[in-house]
Amino acid sequence: MSEVNGGLLSAFQYADSFFPTGSTALSNGLETLVDDDVVGDGDDLEQFLQGQIRWRWGPFERPFVVHAIRQCARLQDLVLLDNLLHAQSLSAEAREGSMRTGKALLRMHVGLETPGAVDYQRLISDQMAKGHNAVMQGMVWGRSGLSEEQAELISAHTFCVMYLGAAIRLGVVGHQSAQGILTRLHREVTDQVRKPCFDIDAVTSFCPEQEIGMMRHEKLSSRLFLN
Repeated sequence: MSEVNGGLLSAFQYADSFFPTGSTALSNGLETLVDDDVVGDGDDLEQFLQGQIRWRWGPFERPFVVHAIRQCARLQDLVLLDNLLHAQSLSAEAREGSMRTGKALLRMHVGLETPGAVDYQRLISDQMAKGHNAVMQGMVWGRSGLSEEQAELISAHTFCVMYLGAAIRLGVVGHQSAQGILTRLHREVTDQVRKPCFDIDAVTSFCPEQEIGMMRHEKLSSRLFLN
């Protein structure tokens, strides 16, 4: 019998939407774009997600995950990354959503007794750190023994699933269409991961329509999501 790959089982666990992180409460501006008829069907949604992977996840989320997993044992370096991500997030809605999901992820790993999780939660309680999602992903997944590539792929997968789950609840697509979009997005994710990761001093993001959608979200007459 071949040796069981425990790391792969952990990757499955953390990538599963069954793992609670609070992301189901967020649409990251998608609800506003649907309300404005910018995203109206599956084709619109797929193009939107391709843009998000290319111009948000790839040059912004991914570098923070990668550098956090490389520094997962050095809490003070993680705090620097965390504060940098906070400063680079222009809209309050983006910052609050990222901290909400990051703290929820960290809280689960405190319960799972992941090394370093309690110590970082204490830094957040002492207002020395923020707990942003991408940094928390890199830290807890690195401390759980996952490889850098596994962490990147889980991050990209959960990034896509968050939007697709929101789109299903908003009535843009059904479950089967969402799975088809996710399958086609695998090529985009693979292309991004094959590229050298951005240095942390060169992170960038250019998704103005989506960011404005988050900023305008609180003005919607009715809302399903927090942002």
